[in-house]
Amino acid sequence: MTSIGFIGLGIMGKPMAGHLIKGGHPLFLHSRSGVPDELPKLGGKACSSPSEVAQSADIIITMLPDTQDVEQVLFGKNGVVEGLRSELSGTKRESPIARKIVMDMSSISPIETRIFAADINKLGCDYVDAPVSGGDIGAMNATLTIMVGATEPVFERVRPVLQLLGKTITLIGENGAGQVCKIANQIIAALTIEAVGEGLLFASKAGADPARVRQALMGGFASSRILEVHGERMIKRAFEPGFRIELHQKDLNLALSNARTLGISLPNTAAVQQMFNACIAHGGAKLDSAAMIQMLEKLSNHEINDSIQDSQKELN
Repeated sequence: MTSIGFIGLGIMGKPMAGHLIKGGHPLFLHSRSGVPDELPKLGGKACSSPSEVAQSADIIITMLPDTQDVEQVLFGKNGVVEGLRSELSGTKRESPIARKIVMDMSSISPIETRIFAADINKLGCDYVDAPVSGGDIGAMNATLTIMVGATEPVFERVRPVLQLLGKTITLIGENGAGQVCKIANQIIAALTIEAVGEGLLFASKAGADPARVRQALMGGFASSRILEVHGERMIKRAFEPGFRIELHQKDLNLALSNARTLGISLPNTAAVQQMFNACIAHGGAKLDSAAMIQMLEKLSNHEINDSIQDSQKELN
């Protein structure tokens, strides 16, 4: 079996690493916060640095919060590149080895991704950007949607690994294309979360039960996975992440900065980013994106779970 390294074992990375171990792959693990105890118990090996992971594994996966984190892990002191150089120079193995693959599954800048890929390619290794959608539930259930930027031969090499993690795996194009697709996903997701919040807030203020409104809408044209999952979280006030507001804000920052480079306008993306900014200003950075409803409620001075009777009195 292909040996795999996994760097970044947070809400998403930990269950993903577990699936790879259960899939029979030797797994070498590193995380700044420490390797969770359950992964070595399953058979994974904790490593002291990204460099050690890179020396040990044929495919090195990173799952990190932001562009700067990926850059540091790849190119910083004791980083992946140091391990690749040591391994490929023959200091660790005397026999020739197949081209190693660095696969970043974080959500980061497409522009920086292409730079990272070029630098990794110069070492004689391949690069894959494979950001994911599906959140913690998708990671736990191995049903992630995975958007891949790679050459087709490299994609075919990593596809069996990705099939242990996701349900929908699509080669979008060359390096950077996976990240472009993920930004598009985050734009649509953020705007839909905001729309679900507005819809449920309107329904509640007008005197209807938001839970029953959501139930009805799930059978109609407004149905969506976000209405199903995030709508329920809004109603139940279940704001533990999930996908943190600060990370979704980061993704919209990427969308807007790249939009400026492309010379296009994303007016509603900018508006929703401001909603996330407000959430963070009110202490909501670590909450799930569904907690955006709290800022909409503040703007309207109404919570969606306020009594229907009170809402009906206000309407009359």
